[in-house]
Amino acid sequence: MTIYIALIRGINVGGHNKVPMAELRKAYEAIGLNRVQTYIQSGNVLFESEKSADTLRPMLEQAIAETFGISVTVAMRTAEQWERIVANCPYGKDGLLEGESIQVTILTESPSPKAIAALEANKGDGTDEYFVHGLEIYFLFRRSVLDSKLANSMNKLGNTATSRNMNTINKLAGLVGKM
Repeated sequence: MTIYIALIRGINVGGHNKVPMAELRKAYEAIGLNRVQTYIQSGNVLFESEKSADTLRPMLEQAIAETFGISVTVAMRTAEQWERIVANCPYGKDGLLEGESIQVTILTESPSPKAIAALEANKGDGTDEYFVHGLEIYFLFRRSVLDSKLANSMNKLGNTATSRNMNTINKLAGLVGKM
């Protein structure tokens, strides 16, 4: 069995696309997933399955559509891929100053040249940084994400991307380790 981490884009944000985690777990168990667990309300789900990610992803999206009546994108990684996400982060979390944060954007497909150009154009004065590594983009924000031009340009990645802060990434890695 493979351990997977599924990140659901755009649920339980600002009172929109409400998905209770207990009901989500039940929906995922109903399609045959094992050891399903969720972490916080933002759509982080860990589970085991013998099926491939390519088979599972549309199943997960369909289960959400049928159960909750919303259309969402699910980004998935295996436990081994998750370990590499943590290991590949180019920004040291121990050296963060107050107000700084690391975000990781998990993509379902490679970012378009147009999206990368938008990120590059919005680095501004170079205070904020990003690093593309395969299907992940690491962001270092040196001030509030709300005030960052680079953060605002993340929407150019479209619905193929979902982001989590590095604390959540690390917590999920810890939960995977306990499975």
